[in-house]
Amino acid sequence: MTTESHSAEKSSSVVAPEVPDFDLNFNFAYGAPSFHAKFRSEVDDFVVDEDLPAPLSGSGEHLCLKILKRGENTGWVAEQLAKLFGIRPVDVGFCGLKDRHAKTTQWFSLHLPKPSDEHEHFLGNLAERLDAQVEVLEVTRHNKKLRRGGHQANRFVITLRDVADVEAQKPKLEQISAMGVPNYFGEQRFGNQGSNLYWAYRWMSLGETIRNRGKKVMAQSAARSWLFNRVLSARVADATWALERFDEPATGPLWGRGRPVVSAQLAEFEQGILQEWSNWQHVLEHAGLSQERRALVLLPQKMTWEIEGDKLVLGFALPPGTFATAVLRELCVLDNQSAPALPQ
Repeated sequence: MTTESHSAEKSSSVVAPEVPDFDLNFNFAYGAPSFHAKFRSEVDDFVVDEDLPAPLSGSGEHLCLKILKRGENTGWVAEQLAKLFGIRPVDVGFCGLKDRHAKTTQWFSLHLPKPSDEHEHFLGNLAERLDAQVEVLEVTRHNKKLRRGGHQANRFVITLRDVADVEAQKPKLEQISAMGVPNYFGEQRFGNQGSNLYWAYRWMSLGETIRNRGKKVMAQSAARSWLFNRVLSARVADATWALERFDEPATGPLWGRGRPVVSAQLAEFEQGILQEWSNWQHVLEHAGLSQERRALVLLPQKMTWEIEGDKLVLGFALPPGTFATAVLRELCVLDNQSAPALPQ
């Protein structure tokens, strides 16, 4: 047998490990929702407005634009702004990634120390120059670059359509408004059909090298979020998600390097939940991340609701890093009209 044929025979006999089915149906705090609703039927059904913690300074090296976007991706808009104004992508700042299939307002900062007439001209027809559905609402300057997570809150107005018996949902709405919901990372963190978890598994369980930096960052974030959601789902199952446990506040782990920042009892409890994911924990400990904690309870602020026939219009504000879908999933099964069709 030649070396070449032997190698071929050996490789053909290797069976690739099966990738697990990542079940994103985490436990519900108030029982599984009993009705469906159409979600994101139109771009204007999902409205997000960003609130900053304080007014921008009005002077400084950074040109700041408050932009209204409809159906546009935050990262893509930032890249196009960098190209248009002739600066590096790293010199464009923003506080958070807003949903693409939505009507959103948010601030962008551009490092442009020297004002110019050309810049003013760009702002006059930005939508045309970017070939995008954008509108500049405000222009000012600031002495610092806008950083991720630097905003105070996101305010949402969400329209759910084709809701059966809307009036019957009032008790659960009141419960959510008063008690909050489990602070799950939303499905968008895990990618389309869990694709980011697929890459996390190939990296952290199979030992493959992910050379694409973007995929690696998303896989790392998804893995960390998956472990947190597993702990939170277990706490929801035993009805302790909103309570102290072992005299510790209601928080869960964001895995990383360093000693646990909670009591030995709570650390042991959480480790028991995550024991089958110890290889993921090991990789995350060596990925440059430090151990952190995240609240288990997400309490929507200034929550309102209006009933318009078979439509339910919800309004609420959430802090950075949290997900509106964590609120919506407790209320109803979302038929996402903007989601890509699943393969047949």
